Amino acid sequence: MGKGPGIYSDIGKKTRDLLYRDYQTDHKFTITTYSASGVAITSSGLKKGDLFLADVNTQLKNKNITTDIKVDTNSNLLATVTVDEAAPGLKTIFSCRIPDQSSAKMELQYLHDYAGICTSVGLTANPIVNFSGVLGTNVLALGTDVSFDTKAGAITKCNAGFSFTNADLITSLNLNNKGDSLSASYYHIVSPLTSTAVGAEVTHSFSTSENTITVGTQHQLDPLTTVKARVNNFGTATALIQHEWRPKSLFTISGEVDTKAVDKSAKFGLALALKP
Repeated sequence: MGKGPGIYSDIGKKTRDLLYRDYQTDHKFTITTYSASGVAITSSGLKKGDLFLADVNTQLKNKNITTDIKVDTNSNLLATVTVDEAAPGLKTIFSCRIPDQSSAKMELQYLHDYAGICTSVGLTANPIVNFSGVLGTNVLALGTDVSFDTKAGAITKCNAGFSFTNADLITSLNLNNKGDSLSASYYHIVSPLTSTAVGAEVTHSFSTSENTITVGTQHQLDPLTTVKARVNNFGTATALIQHEWRPKSLFTISGEVDTKAVDKSAKFGLALALKP
């Protein structure tokens, strides 16, 4: 564990990664190559039904400055410049999507032993300002995430979260959607040697009185092969197997079935990521 509490998005992240990361019912292909000068070029393709989406991302690192330029099939260009450690614990991020000039945004992240702060502001005449902050340690952390629309003069997002972490257990509680939904999550490492873990997330919506319960697990069959499974209270069961067939290159097969409608055909997803 790190020394500080991290940033707001770290609250509940272990559980979210266990329950949702790498699951998909589409076909995805990613390949990364490196030039002699150190430029990393990542090409991605995603097939969703009859729709095919693709993008190319070019990344250049020079000392503590990282520049990313991504172009997608809709001719959108996203440029991001990240300056790490401009001052101790400080990260600066500038991003802009072309042709949408109103998307330009500046973000600052500051990490301290007892605090993690992120703030971003749109570079427009009437920007949306976002602030998130976490206070505490690597054991106990309390934070909030707020967005304010200066044009409308209204708060558009207001969330709060709490987390407790020890060697093999992480719990968190989040109040989201301006107090309309409450989520509790749990993550437990059963066996570090095989990366076996279990997790659960329970979300209650006050406006609809609806509960969503998701439980999942993961286990490492061998140092290169991991299996994961999850199920929710709506009867959707999902599983995947991921194999690292060479260093940093992953092959993942996912499957999803509705246990309350077994007559429906199962959904399958395939992902291939290649890195030299």
